[in-house]
Amino acid sequence: MAGDILLDARRILAFDAFCKLGDYAGRDKEFLDNLWNELVEEPKLMKEFMYYIDNHNFSGEEICRGYGMTDLYVFQMSRYNLIRDSGKNTAACNKESMVLGAFHDMACMIKDPEKYVKKLSDGPGMDRL
Repeated sequence: MAGDILLDARRILAFDAFCKLGDYAGRDKEFLDNLWNELVEEPKLMKEFMYYIDNHNFSGEEICRGYGMTDLYVFQMSRYNLIRDSGKNTAACNKESMVLGAFHDMACMIKDPEKYVKKLSDGPGMDRL
C-alpha cells in the first residue's frame, strides 16, 4: 500500500535505551541529539549500539581502521585517569558516560580516521586530549 510507514521496532527500543543511558550518564541534550544522529547515519555504529544494549559489553568487531569500541572505551578510561590524575578509576567514574563518549569518538574516527589513529597510537600525555 502506498503511504504505509514501516517502523523499525528495534530502533525504537534502541532509542529508548539510548535516552535512559544518556540520562543516567548525565549527558546534555545537545550531545545526545548529535550522537543519536551519528548512530542513525552509520550502520556499523547502530549495530554495535544495539549489541551493547543487549549484552552490556562490546562485540569486539572492528569498526574503523582495525579499531573497535573496546579500544575507544579504554581510550575514554585513560583520558578520565589523566584528567583526574588518579591513575585508576574511582567510584566517581561514570562508566555509562564513557560508553557514550566511546561511541562519540568512534563516530568522529569514522569521519577523520587519521586524527584518531594518531591519538590512539601516541603515548600518554595531556596533549592527547
